[in-house]
Amino acid sequence: MTIEVNSEPFKIARDNPKNNNKLNLGFTQEGLNMALDLKEKYKQKQPLIVPDDDRKLLMPEHLLNMDIDLEVLEDPLPLAMVATRDPDSPMSVSAAVRMSVMSKRTPLITEVFSMLGQTSKHTVVKQCVDLVTESAFNPKIIGRVHNNAKQFVSRSRKRYTEALKENLRQLIDGSLSPRTFVAEFFELSEAGNLRMDIRKRLILGLLNSDTIRPSIKFLFLENIELLPSEMRIEIINDTMNAPDKPCLDAIKQELAWIRLEIPPMVAN
Repeated sequence: MTIEVNSEPFKIARDNPKNNNKLNLGFTQEGLNMALDLKEKYKQKQPLIVPDDDRKLLMPEHLLNMDIDLEVLEDPLPLAMVATRDPDSPMSVSAAVRMSVMSKRTPLITEVFSMLGQTSKHTVVKQCVDLVTESAFNPKIIGRVHNNAKQFVSRSRKRYTEALKENLRQLIDGSLSPRTFVAEFFELSEAGNLRMDIRKRLILGLLNSDTIRPSIKFLFLENIELLPSEMRIEIINDTMNAPDKPCLDAIKQELAWIRLEIPPMVAN
């Protein structure tokens, strides 16, 4: 069961000038639009980006840091979308925790929050929602859940990082196929919410490596569109500007074609 967002009822509410773009249910039209946009991103398996900063992936730490203004992502609908649709439990539980601390909570928002445990596929989200709702949104309980979520995110990231290292070891000794390695690289780095600079450095290291086979590098290039546009351009440019060597000749030729296919506004 998933939360399906239908914009029509909200459009009707918005037409009333007394609402002033703030829905009397506790949602905003901008939040609704963001939730629908996130829904499409999840369908297309695109990474989530920090609002107004294409260079930063949205991390669980952003959601758990109450001092950061996430703009329209602060609306309950986008948070509910992340909590129910994100494939990675650290992101989902972080979104649920942020939603639990909302000061302006309408009865509908409370109901939507209570449904997160039923609609999310992650057990940790259900546990979070149950603890908060059973305590009637007690601030002390929410504080404990918040701290537990931070520890959960930290432990999860360590597990994903160790899994990446193990996969690389298995690739080198031949016990893991190149295609599986590349597919799991993108899955684990996304699930582990690796920082942009670390992810970029890992990919550049693999593309420039003398020990990684060209076929594996081309598999990375096949999946390069999964990366945020800014990071994709940086990887292309850095590799193209690297000193010439035999293992990079074919890679640079392929990257030159990929760069030509990128819209000028994005490339610049």
